[in-house]
Amino acid sequence: MTENVKEYEVRVIWDPNKGGQVQVEGKPTIMVVKPQGYEGDPELFTPEDLFVYAATVCFMNSFIYFTQRMHIEFKSFECKAVGTLEMVDRSFEVTRIVQKAKVVIESEELRPKISRALELGAKYCFIANSMKTDVTHEDEIVIG
Repeated sequence: MTENVKEYEVRVIWDPNKGGQVQVEGKPTIMVVKPQGYEGDPELFTPEDLFVYAATVCFMNSFIYFTQRMHIEFKSFECKAVGTLEMVDRSFEVTRIVQKAKVVIESEELRPKISRALELGAKYCFIANSMKTDVTHEDEIVIG
């Protein structure tokens, strides 16, 4: 395997009483269930939750990467994301994810650079780029 190729191994174990467990060696177990409406537990993660979560965490990580490369600082970052699950033909699909990032910066002078880092974070998020789902961004930059 070359230096630019990485593999990520996950183990899923079915539990007839609760749903299942997602295990990654050396990391905490994630309890998962069927979606609500399909006998799922509303307190546990569903595949849909994790799908939207993966795209959003990747966007955040990409944004952070570009702010570091550009040597710009910000006070805070948060991103709310909503994934839409719809029936397409005879199967369900997450057809879109809308990510709404909010970044707090020190001064107006940082706005163009932060805007560019958000743009690059979205463009180079490899998880979103690997999905056929449409991922859009509604970014807010606040001075505070």
